[in-house]
Amino acid sequence: MDFLVQGFLRAIELLFAGDAETFSAVSATLVVSAYSLAATLAMGLPLGFCLGYFDFRLKKQVRVVVDTLLSLPTVFIGLVVYAFFTNRGPLGEWGLLFTLSGIAVGLTILALPIVIALSATAVESMDRQLRVTLISLGASRHQLFLSTLWEARLSILAAALTAYGRVMTEVGIAMMVGGNIKWQTRTITTAIALETNKGEFAMGIALGLVLLLIAFAVNVSVSTLRKRY
Repeated sequence: MDFLVQGFLRAIELLFAGDAETFSAVSATLVVSAYSLAATLAMGLPLGFCLGYFDFRLKKQVRVVVDTLLSLPTVFIGLVVYAFFTNRGPLGEWGLLFTLSGIAVGLTILALPIVIALSATAVESMDRQLRVTLISLGASRHQLFLSTLWEARLSILAAALTAYGRVMTEVGIAMMVGGNIKWQTRTITTAIALETNKGEFAMGIALGLVLLLIAFAVNVSVSTLRKRY
C-alpha cells in the first residue's frame, strides 16, 4: 500500500507544479474530445430526430443497426480508421494518421451511434400532439426540428454527456490512430496505460485525478443546466 500513498502524493506534486508532460496529455484529450463531440452532435442530432420522428420503410431495421453499433468494439473502430488513414489506405493522402484530428474522427464514429440512439428515443417518447400543434401553428420544418429538440433538451443533454464520457475515457482508438506520441497525440488514457506499464504510478495517478476532475466538472455543469432550464 505504500507505493499507492507515495504515488498519490507524487501525483499531487506533479499537478500543483504544472508538470508539462501531464498537462500536454490533458490538453490533447480536451481538444480531441471537443472536436469529436461537436461533430457528433452536428450529425447525430438531425439523424436521431429523423429516426425518432418520422415513419419510413426499414425504420426498425435501421434502429437495430444503430443499437448494434452501440456495442461496436473500439479496437475494431481504431483498426478500420487506421486502415483508411494509413499511407496505403484510400484516405492516406489526407495525412490524418497519428494526429489529433485522426483521433477525433475515430472518436466521432464511436460516439455517433450513442447520440443517434438516445436522441431518437427522446423524440419517440414525446407527446405526439406536439407535432400536430406545431404544424397547426404554421411551424416550418426548421422550427419543427428546433422546437422538438428543445422539448427533449434534458434527454439530449444526457445523450451528449454520455457521448462525452465515452470519448473522454477511450483508449484503443487513441492508441491505434494517434500512436501515443509524446507531446503530440498522447491523451490522458493512453498516458495512464503507458506510465502504469512503466511503473510510473505517480504520473498515472495524476492523470487519473485530472480525468476525475474533468468528469466532475462536466457533471456539475450539466446538473446546473438542468436546474436552470
